[in-house]
Amino acid sequence: MKRIAVVGGRGFVGGELLRLLVHHPEVEVTAVTSDTHAGRAVETAHPPLRGSGLRYGRREDLEPADLIFLAGVHGSTAKILDDTAALAPKIVDLTADFRLADAALMERYYGWRRDGEHAAPFVRGLPELHREEIAAADRVAVPGCMATSAILSLAPLAARGLLRDIDVDARTGSSGSGASSGDANSHALRSGVMRVFAPFGHRHEAEVSEALGVAASMTVTATPQVRGVQTLAKVDVGEVSERELLGMYREDYAKEPFVRLVNSPRGTYRYPDPKVLLGSNFCDVGVVVDGRGKALVMGSIDNLMKGAAGGAVQCMNLMLGLPETYGLTFPGLHPV
Repeated sequence: MKRIAVVGGRGFVGGELLRLLVHHPEVEVTAVTSDTHAGRAVETAHPPLRGSGLRYGRREDLEPADLIFLAGVHGSTAKILDDTAALAPKIVDLTADFRLADAALMERYYGWRRDGEHAAPFVRGLPELHREEIAAADRVAVPGCMATSAILSLAPLAARGLLRDIDVDARTGSSGSGASSGDANSHALRSGVMRVFAPFGHRHEAEVSEALGVAASMTVTATPQVRGVQTLAKVDVGEVSERELLGMYREDYAKEPFVRLVNSPRGTYRYPDPKVLLGSNFCDVGVVVDGRGKALVMGSIDNLMKGAAGGAVQCMNLMLGLPETYGLTFPGLHPV
């Protein structure tokens, strides 16, 4: 059994990680840390983990492990990276600290100047695009949730030179803001809303731009759901037909265990819908052409799964030489 530790296990992502890890057939959770909950049972923050026996400890008391997940607040990884690397040969980071390779983009979007000593390359944690690099990596940075949906839904077009400037319309549930997101995400202020909170310049657009090699703009809208991300992008495809585009997606994703092409001629769920993905590690993608040279590219995920913890465990499996799908085959709940 591989020894796994989770730093920052109190938040939504930390809880989702633990839910996956405690039932994983090849790993043992040896430590979970929380600065605010040290000494308490993990179930006090994550009731689905009742009976797990896990308790929060202090990061300073961590012992060596085979792999450590870093799931604290954004900006925390760079501060503890050296100490963490001394305890584990492999690190999976779920913060934003090392998602961007370009230091100038990092400073522009986050206002952070990354220390040159900590610029050792992190591989982008998208197995569908970087599987071999992840398997050989010691450090992996999991992309943001909306970035994951947008990148995976647009990657086949980027690979064929069909993308130029792109505008991404992203919608996200309240859990995407974290467990300590403030008054704006209280039930009274979030219920029933369709609130545009990032008209332009959302941080995830930098990841989309860097990953796809095109200039991307992203608008983000808060929706009443707890979980779920949906991204839409309109793309100029000229004379390329819908049938040809669907063929590109089938070619690229036919063997991917967690990406599904969803374009149905009938039924309620004709296109990617995050509601049917809750609790699963799938990314559903779809593309429709309007007959005038425009395509609508759609992506949907559970933000806490494929957009965070699920994607991280998928990367862990590759890094540890385990079957990629271990611990991630739950198909989702319906109806909810």
